[in-house]
Amino acid sequence: MALDLAVVPVAGLGTRLLPATKSQPKEMLPVGRRPVVQYVVEELRESGIKRILFVTGYGKSSIEDFFDVNQQLVSHLRHSGKEEQLAELAFERNQVQYAYTRQREQLGLGHAVLIGEPFVGNQPFVVALGDSIIGMHAKSRIVERMIEEYERSNADVVVCFEELENKNEVVNYGIAQPKGQITGDVFELESLVEKPSVDEAPSNLAVAARYVFSPAIFSELEKTERGKGGEIQLTDAMCQVLKKGGKGIGIRLPKEEPRFDIGNFESYFQAFVDFALSDPQFGEGLEIYLRKKLSIEPGAE
Repeated sequence: MALDLAVVPVAGLGTRLLPATKSQPKEMLPVGRRPVVQYVVEELRESGIKRILFVTGYGKSSIEDFFDVNQQLVSHLRHSGKEEQLAELAFERNQVQYAYTRQREQLGLGHAVLIGEPFVGNQPFVVALGDSIIGMHAKSRIVERMIEEYERSNADVVVCFEELENKNEVVNYGIAQPKGQITGDVFELESLVEKPSVDEAPSNLAVAARYVFSPAIFSELEKTERGKGGEIQLTDAMCQVLKKGGKGIGIRLPKEEPRFDIGNFESYFQAFVDFALSDPQFGEGLEIYLRKKLSIEPGAE
């Protein structure tokens, strides 16, 4: 059976983006013309995913509404002759099945993944964090490559990693501990280290919001004790799978497929500007505006 199932956790409160996230999910914040979560779904769909389980929480119903077909809006646009705007709703007809369940308590990412067990059952599955876009306009093959590697190597855990330019940033991420020397973009994992000190970090490769798991992850999540903040850490469960002999594979994210993290205002603002500048209709005008605003002459580096 083809691996065509993904779990997308979207239950986080988005406290680092308050007050923008007080009454709307951070996953629904616009980046360019589209909300974050639409890019995530489009990336998954292009990678062969046909079934998506959203793990939602309080105040997240707008995500469910967004992926419903709004017949009233479609009818209004059609009868008003607004074909261009109607075309923007083409995603409603994606051949993807959506399901939703709730994380009733904020007990961390590991807990959110565990909630998906009744839906996933005894199948391999993708986990894609709902607040991270991979690739400009979600043009990325990373999930497709991860699925291929999962099946080729008979792995239990496949993790996407991004290379940190500043090693001082390792204190903010889960970091890869490779097995042996890394000789390419695909490597075997010994373990992972959650937010190590700079001196203790085994590499500068940080977990980048995309995973492929065998069902073995669920039994470890069920046994994982709550850690910092009373949360069940996904990294702890992955480490246990690897410690018990499970096979782990890491894949380095290509430079041309950067991760856009919508977890704080600095990274959100940068992502919005990058996507807006690449807009085929408005990007050029925005660039002219920004150059004027920043007193940069056209053509200057």
